[in-house]
Amino acid sequence: MDLMQATADNHYDLAIVDPPYGIERFKRGGSIVNKYGDENRHWNNIKPNLKYFAELRRVSKNQIIWGANNFELPTSEYFIIWKKSNALDFSFAMVEMAWTNIRKPAKIFEYLHVSNKDGRIHPTQKPVALYRWLLKNYAKAGQRILDTHGGSFSSAVACHTEGYEMDIIEIDEEYYNAGIKRFKEATCQLNLLAGL
Repeated sequence: MDLMQATADNHYDLAIVDPPYGIERFKRGGSIVNKYGDENRHWNNIKPNLKYFAELRRVSKNQIIWGANNFELPTSEYFIIWKKSNALDFSFAMVEMAWTNIRKPAKIFEYLHVSNKDGRIHPTQKPVALYRWLLKNYAKAGQRILDTHGGSFSSAVACHTEGYEMDIIEIDEEYYNAGIKRFKEATCQLNLLAGL
């Protein structure tokens, strides 16, 4: 929040964010967070407040906000859907919704998210392929991108791959360090492949 408060109006062309949905507080017993050894972290119990969303809209011209169905956002007819599973296991949502203010018809991105395929380091990790698709469909060359909840740094890897400048925020030190490591490993591999 401090970084956004110190940022000029419309500094970013696009914010792509995946804030905590606050859904863990309604679960009993085990949770996806516990699977990753994060039982003492309560970050997913706390939804961002209205001030966060007001600041996000102030510092960015356009926004894509994952978990749209969990927040009170302005009315919009523009949505993005990630269809993440074609399985018949209804333990988890088969899709995730993102709210956007970008005036484009609703789109669906289909990508089966295999748990270890992307080197999973965060309980709510999104695939790099999803962020690359978002950039190709919703961003323009030369735009500056913001992610206020970096998590696994999938967005940073995608921005680097697609040639976008990005600022990323992650308040959890362990996730930040793991995300930086993942980013360095991914971008090193990309640089090596570019040299072939």
